[in-house]
Amino acid sequence: MPSTPRGCDTFVALGPATRDGYAIFAKNSDRPADESQPLELHERAEHSPGATLKTPFVDMPQARLTHRHIGSRPYWCWGYEHGFNEHQVVIGNEALQSRLRPSGPTLVGMDLVRLGLERGATASEAVEVITTAVAEHGQGEFEHPGGHRTYDNGFIVADPREAYVIETAGHEWAVRSVATHAAISNVYSITGDWDRVSPGAEGIAAEIGWKGERLSFAEAFTEADHLSGSGYLRRARSCGVLDRHERRIDAEVMMALLSDHADGDSEPGGFVTDIDPGRGICMHPVRGDGASGNTAASLVADLCDDGSRLPIYWTSMYSPCLGVFLPTFLQGDLPPALSLGGAEPSLASVWWTFHRLAQAVLEIPGRRAAEVRARWAGLQSELLETAYPVAAKAGRLLSGRRGREAELMLTDYMATNLEAAVQVAETLLESYSGERGQKALSPAGKIPVS
Repeated sequence: MPSTPRGCDTFVALGPATRDGYAIFAKNSDRPADESQPLELHERAEHSPGATLKTPFVDMPQARLTHRHIGSRPYWCWGYEHGFNEHQVVIGNEALQSRLRPSGPTLVGMDLVRLGLERGATASEAVEVITTAVAEHGQGEFEHPGGHRTYDNGFIVADPREAYVIETAGHEWAVRSVATHAAISNVYSITGDWDRVSPGAEGIAAEIGWKGERLSFAEAFTEADHLSGSGYLRRARSCGVLDRHERRIDAEVMMALLSDHADGDSEPGGFVTDIDPGRGICMHPVRGDGASGNTAASLVADLCDDGSRLPIYWTSMYSPCLGVFLPTFLQGDLPPALSLGGAEPSLASVWWTFHRLAQAVLEIPGRRAAEVRARWAGLQSELLETAYPVAAKAGRLLSGRRGREAELMLTDYMATNLEAAVQVAETLLESYSGERGQKALSPAGKIPVS
């Protein structure tokens, strides 16, 4: 059985901890290095009474209404590593290894992320969706293209006003509300500080040997030591950075943290930029090993609860330290090339373009990483300068019932930005290979038509 990549890190900072008073969520999705993870948009949909939702392994009653949302989906999977919906609910998951091993395929953590986004209009509603599904169906073995895998899951669920950490083990779960900021990784972190716990958790814990006055979910259910290992060290790093930046956290801080290569809170003075394969919050594989972990996609969600602008979802494909975060809006049409990606490399897929660039950098990381970052710096600064005025203008248009005008503006803005990013990536690839190859996008950011 192949080992699960040991990455994934998720953070959230609520208004009291951020520079501008708006909640910010961030997530790195670490997956096998050659597993594409495109973005996809699903429209709001109404469903007939009695309709059935067929997930890969579980059938369940379909909701009467599913919300418009964008998810970052490993190409083989129904669910998402992270995503966001029309109500500014944002969710990301982490693989956890528990002592409970339900038999047979049941729910996958990524399916739970999608269910929460489709059915939750607030963070608390999404928590209820996830915990109810876990209690009923549990989590078990599932079929991955590289082999069968089994793991439980942790989540951060957030909206502009509140956030929660959920950790699960089989059919059991615990929920802790976030006061100011929080970080999770591939390690249990909810001890006795839970706010709610599944009705059966304490009894199951006692059956497997837990003894104590108040249940420590982490100590009772973790398969290994929850105070050591890569997940523990990366979570310590994330918590340390968020602590030091409290009341100064903004999108740029979250981008830097997702791009950080420290393994543990060992560099309090700044972020670590040197690539060290197999280590850090920004994960890189051993050269040529497509089965080892790499950050496949990243998200920084800069939410807004006062109507002064639209939320901005900064999305990045493949290694965040070697790419760019593009401002993405649910109120426009997602550029189609962002939604392409399968098992085999494709010139039409933006995900595979950034994959090729990262692989080229890893050939000579000492020189090429600095070159690539320097090329991205100007575009990233420009996007940070333009995205917030665009978000404010689109918000005003929507408030003035000029929704179609806002949608067209945002659609064009996203396509233009993506075209600029692909041009930078292709220019860099040309300089490294001497061959430009087929363009990934047309000038409008659409799939080329032959």
